[in-house]
Amino acid sequence: MSDADLTRVIRPGRTDPPPADPSSKGDLTDELLGSSVWTDDMFERAGIPIVEQTRLLSVGGGLGSFALVDTLRIAGVPTSEMRVITNLERPSATYRYLAGNSQIPEHERLRSDAGSVMDNIWGFPSYAWRESREARSMRERIAPLWNVFAEPLGIDYWTPRAGDVYDGVDREAERIGWADVLVPGLVRMVRRHRDGGFVALYAPEGSTGGDRRAVRADHVHIAVGYPGIKFLPDLQAYREQHSDFSRVVNAYEPHDHVYAELRATPATVLVRGSGIVGSRVLQRLLDDRDNGSADTTVIHLFRNYVDGPQGDKATYRRPGGDGFAYQGFNFPKSAWGGQLKDRLESLEGPERAELLRTMGGTNTPKRKAWQEQLTRARAANAYRQITGQVTAVRQGADQTVVTEVRTTNGNLELAANFVIDATGLEADIGEHRVLADLLDHTGANRNAHGRLDVAPSFEVRGTRNGDSRMYASGSITLGGYYAGVDSFLGLQYAALSIADDLAAAGVVPKIGPGRSITEWWRRMRNRPPATRGGSR
Repeated sequence: MSDADLTRVIRPGRTDPPPADPSSKGDLTDELLGSSVWTDDMFERAGIPIVEQTRLLSVGGGLGSFALVDTLRIAGVPTSEMRVITNLERPSATYRYLAGNSQIPEHERLRSDAGSVMDNIWGFPSYAWRESREARSMRERIAPLWNVFAEPLGIDYWTPRAGDVYDGVDREAERIGWADVLVPGLVRMVRRHRDGGFVALYAPEGSTGGDRRAVRADHVHIAVGYPGIKFLPDLQAYREQHSDFSRVVNAYEPHDHVYAELRATPATVLVRGSGIVGSRVLQRLLDDRDNGSADTTVIHLFRNYVDGPQGDKATYRRPGGDGFAYQGFNFPKSAWGGQLKDRLESLEGPERAELLRTMGGTNTPKRKAWQEQLTRARAANAYRQITGQVTAVRQGADQTVVTEVRTTNGNLELAANFVIDATGLEADIGEHRVLADLLDHTGANRNAHGRLDVAPSFEVRGTRNGDSRMYASGSITLGGYYAGVDSFLGLQYAALSIADDLAAAGVVPKIGPGRSITEWWRRMRNRPPATRGGSR
């Protein structure tokens, strides 16, 4: 998008702001930093151009932004009335990066069901249907459909290949005109404007210090994903003390050098974490053993060992054993659209947070091939499980990392050539610059789970500015009225909820049955959504 494009004013009926000079460079002033409500005059004094005014602005540019733009385009909102500020080349870029680092390459399968189609809000054709249609042999065509029909009784849940998800998102992004809504840059903060709406201050793509621009918007959507990578405190302290970023790694950061060295030299790896990422790392390590390319010993350190089923029988119960809590998805399926969803919507505050904690927690799918792999590794003394509390992490001899552990049977010292932290992503929204600023200046608050407090419509409570609303979706809203917010289906559910709320306020057209049918047919023919009036 050119600088000339950025100067367009797209809301009809509103007085155009003064033309901005996109080549001018301005930076934050004390006046802007200290004011929770901004004005055009403040930006003029700071030399920061307000380059555009739009009806809806989404901050992030990942799958959360994509889901909302896709839904609103299907509703009939033209691309000229939406903008997305992002530093991502594609909506799936961040997800692809994290999945690849956590050992889910494009040919492997994600933790999502057949109907949670990220590029198709109707869910049909499903991922399983697509894979069946593209198969060459009759057996390959039947397999995914039979899997979906028979799951989960005696068969693993069917899940899509990562590459198929990315390809589908790319195709839909092109169909809806994703490139036409992009503003390349990185948002620094979003605050209220005195005359209504919000202002997003951002650094343009490729800019250096002292180059800031702003976009005004009637309504804002925040979808910035996880604030950052989370390290266990003892491992973070070790890395900082010894500047050792190659022996102690996080599963979400690039660490292919670990597997390369393991293929070259027999070694020991300590894995911490028993969720889905931990199981993927274990599978990758043991895959290299199984195919003969590595002679690796894996020590799996548990903080809490699961030795049986978990959960309240009156609500739900999930199997467990061998240290793992087993669950097909990060929440029970009824949390997406069933009795647990209804129950969650009826609770408030700490009670809702407690139900979420009980339903979720650390868990991983129980897959037959993976279970057999662990059994073989145990028999070969290549996989050991230790349960205990880490008391210290220090350097050992011969380029090893020693983890001191207190167990019920005494203290242990576990020496390993590598330590992989697979305990998860950073959850504290205060670590993210934009989110921290929302808490400090825009009226946003934390919920009982520590994330952004949102209404059932996904509006961020406390941030409304007159008729203008701020919404959020994704992991930053965990703790709200919907459990699976950090999933494909959860992002689409949030997008539909936001679209319904905007339609109820008369801001955008509503997706009714007729509109839904005609737009599904347009999608099947790969035709762009039809724009229509009815919004204001």
